[in-house]
Amino acid sequence: MKLTKEEILEYQQNKPPYLMIDLVEEVIPGKSAKGYKYLDPKEWFFKVHWPSDPNMPGMLQIESLVQMCALSLLTLPGNKGKIVYITSADNLKFKRKIIPKDRLDIETSVISFNRGVAKCKGIGKVKGDLACSADFNIVLPHVIKEYKIK
Repeated sequence: MKLTKEEILEYQQNKPPYLMIDLVEEVIPGKSAKGYKYLDPKEWFFKVHWPSDPNMPGMLQIESLVQMCALSLLTLPGNKGKIVYITSADNLKFKRKIIPKDRLDIETSVISFNRGVAKCKGIGKVKGDLACSADFNIVLPHVIKEYKIK
């Protein structure tokens, strides 16, 4: 399954300028997602994150991994358009600057998903070189709610 920017907006709730992915080249629901973000020189964060040395902030790099991986869960039946939150991130690594005109290629996988909680992994590459990586947990509150004791 591939998703254009318009289709991405149908599946998840982040909107420009906070949408950190442009195209999803492949989604395997419940398992993985990969695609990219093109870093247009006009991106809002380049103007404020070191104007004399513009680069993509590390937390936005992680956000791009999370948004991509979230689509692995949002493409499962009943999840389209639902909210996804990150609850933790570990093993954050930033190996190189991501600068205007770079393309951040993103690959993510769901390690486990149970009762609305997913353990995930993601990497971002620029021109084939590792730029960032992280392990993180995301949750779907509407699924968790189903398992609450009443």
